[in-house]
Amino acid sequence: MNSRRSVFEAPLKRILSPFEDFLRSNTAGGIVLITATVLALGLAYWLGDQVIHHFWGTTLYFGAQGGFHATFTWHRVVNDGLMVLFFLLVGLELKREILVGELSSLRDAALPVIAATGGMVVPALIYLAFNYGTPTVSGWGIPMATDIAFAIGILVLLAWRAPRNLIVFLTALAIADDLGAVLVIALFYSGQLDMIALGYAVAFFGLLIGFNFAGLRQPLPYALVGILLWYAVLVSGVHATIAGILLAFAIPARSWFTASDFEQKSVDLLAAFREQIGGGEDDPLRNARITSIAESVEHTASAVQSPLLRIEHGLNPWVTFFIVPVFALSNAGIDLGAVNWSGVFAHRVTLGVVLGLVVGKFIGIAGFSGLAVRLGLGRLPSGVTWKHLLGSAWLGGIGFTMSLFISQLAFKDPAHIEQAKLGILCGSALSAVIGLAWLFVSAQRAGNAQDSEPL
Repeated sequence: MNSRRSVFEAPLKRILSPFEDFLRSNTAGGIVLITATVLALGLAYWLGDQVIHHFWGTTLYFGAQGGFHATFTWHRVVNDGLMVLFFLLVGLELKREILVGELSSLRDAALPVIAATGGMVVPALIYLAFNYGTPTVSGWGIPMATDIAFAIGILVLLAWRAPRNLIVFLTALAIADDLGAVLVIALFYSGQLDMIALGYAVAFFGLLIGFNFAGLRQPLPYALVGILLWYAVLVSGVHATIAGILLAFAIPARSWFTASDFEQKSVDLLAAFREQIGGGEDDPLRNARITSIAESVEHTASAVQSPLLRIEHGLNPWVTFFIVPVFALSNAGIDLGAVNWSGVFAHRVTLGVVLGLVVGKFIGIAGFSGLAVRLGLGRLPSGVTWKHLLGSAWLGGIGFTMSLFISQLAFKDPAHIEQAKLGILCGSALSAVIGLAWLFVSAQRAGNAQDSEPL
């Protein structure tokens, strides 16, 4: 009985407990993202901004003579194409957290959601205070975002001193923050709408929802219609990456087989397999029945897995180790040697972004959290003290990937984009250093910290 239980525990644990894998990949992803950012800055310094912009601005032509055609720059291929997969992963994580994760319980989700709201509202207001009435006012969304890979990666460096639930809290906050950023992009950073293309997008999304309700669990139909949805959203004027979120919410979260179905089917298949082995011929090339049973086992294992989790796990390494680093290479490059550091904060954009990330995020997350607990709307996670939460509030000011992305949507003037990039880099670096130092010193003062639970 114990041996049979062990056969099923491993795959079921992998299916039902994705948080550990998620945490590990984001920790490693933070390191890769830092490396890509340093490389982008180094290339911009050695080669110059103009060379970098010229490369990413190279025009590519897609299409056939006399038929469909489209032109994209390398930069747009990354931002409007590859980043759709990033947003697809964000959408899958959001859906999972809402269904069975940290955002599934209203009581548990209240504090991180309220904290994330404060961490979006206050930075936007600070930015507006410096840019209201100017052409750069449209950048108010830039300091609203928290980069989950960077923030979690840095927090894990102190995992031996910080409570485990602090990592869970910051993860839930960053996911709620991502949802807010997606809504901001959809509502405020989309262009003029093409109603015909938008109608096609709605139809394709309806078809995907129909697939879900019909019990379709194979990923290929979702991928094919998802491509059509992406193109319709791209043409419609709504930013193309929203297609990734829509596709994610259409992906089935429930498996075709229950755990009991999986166990019974597997027992039957194992008995049939043993019968074939007992027949004396165990060479799959000679015994087609063995091959057939093995295929059935593979199908059964696939049927018990949630399509949402299978796609999320398959997509995560590509997004973490390829798409996001490529995005950093194409968007983070600034020639720091050409920056006039004495007058860097004379620019309203840079000043608004830095103060929004460093000061606004801290005040918003900490202030709204304190208000929520005082009013009884939320509660501190078990083992987490206010010192810990204030440290995570500083780390919430690390706004990199999503902030860079919104800066590309907010501005058309390259000078304003460069000022925003500089603000994002400076603000994120300051927030990381302050948050790391705060948690290290707080944990050191607390000694062995009775509240802490090492990873």
